[in-house]
Parts: sequence; structure tokens; C-alpha cells
Amino acid sequence: MGNFQRLLITTAIALVLPTASLSASEIRVGFTADALTLDPANHRNRETETIIRNMHDGLLTRDPDMRVVPEIAQSWTQTSPTAFEFKIRKGIKFHDGSDLTVEDVKFTLDRLTVEGAMGDGQTSPRKSLLGPVKDIEIVGDDTIRINLNEPWPLLPAMLPFQEFVSKAFVEKVGTTGMATAENGAGPFKLVEWRKGDSIIMERFDDYYGGSPDIAPVGKACVDRAIFKVIPETASRVAALLAGDVDIINGLPPFSIAQVEQNPNTAVMTVNGTRSVFLALNLHGDKFDDIKVRQAVAHALDKQLIIDKILGGNAVSIEGILSPAAFASTPDLPKHEYDAEKAKALLAEAGFPDGIDITIDAEGADKDTVEAIASVLAKSGIRAKVAVGESAQIDAKWDPKNDKNDGDMYFTSWGNGSLDPFDIFVPTHYTMGRGNASGYSNKEVDTLLDQGAIELDPAKRASFYQKAEAIVNADLPYIYLWVPKDIYGVSKRLKGWKPSADSRINLHDACVE
Repeated sequence: MGNFQRLLITTAIALVLPTASLSASEIRVGFTADALTLDPANHRNRETETIIRNMHDGLLTRDPDMRVVPEIAQSWTQTSPTAFEFKIRKGIKFHDGSDLTVEDVKFTLDRLTVEGAMGDGQTSPRKSLLGPVKDIEIVGDDTIRINLNEPWPLLPAMLPFQEFVSKAFVEKVGTTGMATAENGAGPFKLVEWRKGDSIIMERFDDYYGGSPDIAPVGKACVDRAIFKVIPETASRVAALLAGDVDIINGLPPFSIAQVEQNPNTAVMTVNGTRSVFLALNLHGDKFDDIKVRQAVAHALDKQLIIDKILGGNAVSIEGILSPAAFASTPDLPKHEYDAEKAKALLAEAGFPDGIDITIDAEGADKDTVEAIASVLAKSGIRAKVAVGESAQIDAKWDPKNDKNDGDMYFTSWGNGSLDPFDIFVPTHYTMGRGNASGYSNKEVDTLLDQGAIELDPAKRASFYQKAEAIVNADLPYIYLWVPKDIYGVSKRLKGWKPSADSRINLHDACVE
């Protein structure tokens, strides 16, 4: 190869790499999925939100201990059962240099909650995340009021999921433009989005500093942050071990030892917010009998699965709520593993020879579900694992599908707010959107209705605890575990730790 050819190749490589000075500090995240959009109002996807949250701030946020604290807001007050007021911090700038004002805050919230407010008749898919929001009022040059149609104590816990935008910028580029452009007020600003490959950001030097309740306050530590899209688990692990990335999410338990044994990498874990369970078809010919449901509960050695398959990186649950959630009950009755008891219950239910069932599962869960099937077999519950696509299985187990002929479904529900309303209502309320089992209990519905509007925390907790005691006994689901989120990190990474809401906040992350 001649010198001229070498020069051409070197020049071509330089053109496709991100432009940066050799001395620039850079954090690279090997991430499971690309963003679906850069518009904070136009998705319902946790991975998309993780990326967007490094470029946009929220009215409120959560500290590393998951407490709700002010961010763009300086403070907030509940002024009545159906009204909250937020004082907006001064001196916040968007990435184009314009000032963030109460008009931008109202515009963002209107865009999220008003029918058709995104333009062309489109309503934000995030509207339901803000529950019974009625309207937004500007009540001073630094204060907005959120009015509710009914009491909803969950509002502050749901606001950290909403990122704020510039009214002028949205009106300039439109909803179509917002899909690929950004003008946030967060610690990083967009340089380039290479779809399917990477999202490249650089530090915003005029960043106001974020929440003073989370130290340190100030602009980001590094010059650049890159989310490198690496969906394949083995490829993400390889990239970390090779030093090509500094953080990877979704580290599988079977790769923990490999990462820990590498001298340049380590493992970090945090309690997650996703409850995992087996949905039972209560309208089929087996699980309509409580004794069969009890048999499954006693036939499943959850701790064995947690220890052997999940590497101990999960906590067992006996109800829908994570132990870290508000109103969780620490002393719910346990359905201990007892294969003989499970067999006896099946016999009492008219199945002395056991039962044959199918467990629906997505491909990513195949190994775990096969382990579950193996354990169930010891009690005469012979399970076949049927792997399917997410959309197909969701349609089959949709509570509106009265033709569901399935037996059991290995599934989960995220609860980033760590509030019962966010997980209990969709999965257990009659015809709730995530009520895959088809469960219906009027007493539970009433308790969930009461918990949704009760302002006294102690009374509110009691409603959810009573409801969880009922479902613990009814067993519409076999409640399994809350997995820990597992990350692989480079040892050159400093100042960062994972968050239970799965947000990878790079504001305070540094590299040596």
C-alpha cells in the first residue's frame, strides 16, 4: 500500500470518528437500546428516558436514595388537596442560551397533559403518567400551580419522569423536529445522533448545576458523554473488558465473575424497581381453583432460582410491591417451598396425577423460565416453555382478550415511582391495563381507589397494605422477586453510582 493510499484511509477514519481534542475527557456507556426519539413528551420507554435525561432536567428529580427533591423547581408546596405550587429556580438556561421561564414550564406540562397539544391532533403518550392533572396556572413570574381534578398525592413522585423543554424551540421545529433535535436545560447537549450506533453529547458549560439537594452541584465533570448502542449482551461485556466503554447496563449474572476477575473492571448493583411474577389465567380450567394456585406457589423454590440462576441478585417478594416501595408489607405470609404439600393440594383440587401447563415467556427470559419449569416438575406440575415475541404475548395476555387460552405468563411490571399506585392499580384493578391474570376483587378495587386519593400517608399506606394482604391470599399471580440492576464499570470511572430508577445520570461521573 502506498503512502497516498494510507493517507486517504487515515483521513476517512478521522472523518467518521467523533471530533474531540486528544485531551478531552470522555465517558462511554455501552447501552442496551437506542433512543426511540429525542422528544421527552413522545414516548413511554425507560431506555429512551435515560438518554434524554442527560440533556433535559425535570421539575423534580430523585437523589441516589430515591427521595424526591427539587431540580428546576426551587421548592414546592401542596396548597390544597387538589393543587400544588412550584417555585421555579432563576438563572436556568437552555442550550441555545435562552432563559427558562414559567412559560416554558407551563408549556411543557400542557404539552404533556392537554388533548391534542402536541399538534396535528396528537396527544402525548405520557399523559396518563400525570393522572388527574386538570390544568396549569402561572401565578407569578416564578411560580406555577398544577390543579388536579381530584386529590392525587402521587404527583410529586411522578414529576421526575417528565423533562422540560423550550416553548420557543418546540414552536420553531415542531413535534416532527423534536424527534431528532434537542434544546434542553440539562448537563449535556446533543452533538450528534447516529441512529442505531451512538448518541454523542458534550458538556453544557452554562448548566445551572441541577438540584442543590444532590452534591456536588455544578457543570458535568467530563467534556463528552457517549451512549454507544450495543444490544447484544456478549458484545457489551466484551466492550467493557476491552476498555472501549466505561459503563454497561444489563450485565447478566453469569458474567459477573468474568467482570470481577478483570483487573480493570468491577460490578455495581442497585435494588431495582421491577416486580417479576407469574400471571395465572384465572379464567382457564386450572387456575380458577385457589388450591391449584397455592400448589404452584408451594412448588416453586424461589430462593433456589434466585441463588442459582440470578446469582443472588434479587429479593424475594410475596406481594406485588418491592420491599423499597411506599406501603410495602414486610411480614406478608410466605408460601414456602414444599413439594409434597403442592402435590397434596393438586390432589385435593382433582389432579392427583399433576397437571400439564404452558408458560409463555419472551426470549430474553428463556433460561430463567426453563429453570422454573424444572423446579415445578418435582411437584407434578409439568410445564412447557413457549417463547414468543413481546407484542404477540402482550396481545394474548391483554385483559381485554377474553379468548386467552394460556395457562401461565412470566412477566413483570416496573415501578419507578416506588408508589403502589404506579404498579398495584394496573396489575390488580379490575380490567387494569396490566392485569394479565384477569383478576377482579371488589374489595381490592375499593382499597386501591381509596389509596389513590388519601392525603394522610399513614391512612394511605393502610389501604395498600390491606389490599396486598388480600392478594397474597388470593394468589392471582405467583409473586417472584425484584431483581437488582447490575452494571459493569471501568475502574477509571469515579463519582458515579447506579440509581434504582435505572437512570444513568452522568452529571457527576468522572474518569481518571
